[in-house]
Amino acid sequence: MASLKVLVAAPRGFCAGVDRAIHIVELALERYGVPVYVRHEIVHNKHVVDSLRAKGAIFVKELDEVPDGATVIFSAHGVPKTIPARATERGLSWLDATCPLVSKVHRQAERMVQAGRHILFVGHAGHPEVIGTFGQVPEGVMTLVETVEDAEAVQPADPTNLGFLTQTTLSVDDTAEIVAVLRRRFPDIVGPRGEDICYATSNRQAAVKAIAADCDLMLVIGAEYSSNSQRLREVAEREGARAYLIQTAGAIDWGWFDGVRTVGLTAGASAPEILVQEVLEAMRARFDLEIEEVTTAVEEVTFKLPRELAA
Repeated sequence: MASLKVLVAAPRGFCAGVDRAIHIVELALERYGVPVYVRHEIVHNKHVVDSLRAKGAIFVKELDEVPDGATVIFSAHGVPKTIPARATERGLSWLDATCPLVSKVHRQAERMVQAGRHILFVGHAGHPEVIGTFGQVPEGVMTLVETVEDAEAVQPADPTNLGFLTQTTLSVDDTAEIVAVLRRRFPDIVGPRGEDICYATSNRQAAVKAIAADCDLMLVIGAEYSSNSQRLREVAEREGARAYLIQTAGAIDWGWFDGVRTVGLTAGASAPEILVQEVLEAMRARFDLEIEEVTTAVEEVTFKLPRELAA
């Protein structure tokens, strides 16, 4: 059996916001009974969604699909203000599982608009978090900036009265480049005191950077539509590793391992540890493994539950 060294990144997998969102659904099922409705995927991971569905959660695209008198939960990515308002109008019981770090960006957006600033928002078009953040403020007061090219081209009406905010799950390096352009072009632009990119996104990218240059191959466990997982794959590629995003061990093409002596392994913030262990087991069935966990940060962040569930 061929030998294979595996460098496992730490931290990896679930972040505090994802833990909280899943716990909210589980507690709601216990407290209110089956079924509980969830608008959109609670987090971007099929394994998590399927597991909650098996416990009695029903996932819907829009509020119209939620029957009168039911309990509905809003996903960790955040929702426009109109969604909870509509739920209240219908008399639905609702719980907000928005990650507190995303909620923080929402409040920052509100404060900037109240101060009369136009916001340049760095993020990816169509991502639920971006849709949710744009839905916190009146139409027309926020402009999406996706790339350095966008940052160079944007022409705000009043360049002296601007603010910027960012999606929480972006590439740390890409975002720094975009923000640098905005600061150069608009010296008076105001940004958040702290980094909007969440601690978990930053930590997972740093952990990948620490190992990717030593890896012939990097596997990132996460969904195709998970922004933070896609960024981990990109970070690994920039460091020189061939990198693939997989949802489960079953998605591995073992031809990728031809000539590989060292493989790196990580997981996006919405991927459970069980999927990491399944990938290691699949490797163990084919190779004589030497496993080394490389830790670049220790995470001890926890978030409070909504008051409706905290009692």
